Amino acid sequence: MIIRKAFKFEIMPNGAQIRRMKQFCGCSRFVFNQALAWQNEQYGQDNSVKFSYTKIANLLPQWKRELTWLKDCHSQVLQQSLKDLESAFKNFFQKRSPEIQEKRLERELSLSARLQTGTTK
Repeated sequence: MIIRKAFKFEIMPNGAQIRRMKQFCGCSRFVFNQALAWQNEQYGQDNSVKFSYTKIANLLPQWKRELTWLKDCHSQVLQQSLKDLESAFKNFFQKRSPEIQEKRLERELSLSARLQTGTTK
């Protein structure tokens, strides 16, 4: 049986860690906005095009080759920003279309970790 739990932690990062997290947030915002612009361009050419996470996720390696600073960011952070965009498009018909993300002081950052405990009997 698999049990999934989520935890929230307040962290006290030092200066280098704060800079690194700000870099992750900037990369995440850039990928979100880049993917949104790409999707809007595709939709402008053909109105029947729907958002596809897999199509846009396949563009990530190309963007990393073109923009070397994206390589410094964890792939999970970039993939999560695409998942966030996917959620925004799913909510499109209920609310409003996704908007460009702006730089702000408080930003959410999601990181995943896989923890393994000893076996239980």
